[in-house]
Amino acid sequence: MSDNVRVTREDSTTTITLARPEKRNALSAAMMTDLTAALAEAGASDTLAVVIAADGPVFSAGHNFGDLARADLRAARELFLLCTTMMDTVQGIPQPVIAKVHALATAAGCQLVASCDLAIAADTAGFALPGGKGGLFCHTPLVAVSRNVGRKRALEMALTGDVIDAATAADWGLINRAVPADDLDAAVSDLVARVTRGSAMGRSIGKRTFYAQVGLEQRSAYDLAVEVMAAAALTDDAQEGIAAFLAKRHAAYTSLP
Repeated sequence: MSDNVRVTREDSTTTITLARPEKRNALSAAMMTDLTAALAEAGASDTLAVVIAADGPVFSAGHNFGDLARADLRAARELFLLCTTMMDTVQGIPQPVIAKVHALATAAGCQLVASCDLAIAADTAGFALPGGKGGLFCHTPLVAVSRNVGRKRALEMALTGDVIDAATAADWGLINRAVPADDLDAAVSDLVARVTRGSAMGRSIGKRTFYAQVGLEQRSAYDLAVEVMAAAALTDDAQEGIAAFLAKRHAAYTSLP
């Protein structure tokens, strides 16, 4: 059991909760190590979805500056590489990963939300890349955020450091939707139910291929997607889905992620 994260499972959903509210759930080296391990363990299991949540009044305040105070170049580089590994693990495990954001997410905390496959936020949440009005610009968080909201909006967030509210985050594409705080649990549960229908293997291949193609130019993206989809059409679950559709019956999928 980690002091930094709490892992629970209900039915086929694993929830990983950032559990250091007294530290504003800062992404210290220890927190990132434990979160990465929890994600990898969930990814290797038969769980169908992973939810990242947090305790306390802040979802995550980003990096723990205590790890960077008086750090040399090697130590600073290792810290940001550890963070990158954590973000890559979010997108690398086969299950859909959903951020459940109840409150403020800043800097690397905002990066974590942006790196999740999906995100639902309470209307009380906020999002910021505050480095632009401080001493350390949010270089690495901007990588993930810009891939969600586009250049102009990402740079507005990074250069101003201003907090955007949940409604704006939804409008800009940083999160899927904002809901009343009292409805957050239900909204996340509803999304989990909808993204875990069908073949787990099919979703796993789909998630992996999405991240492989999304940064490519269109011709290369199609070249990759055609090969993956042709191979996927031959899998047991795909053939079961086709047979069920033609026979007008419910499919019985058996493959795990």
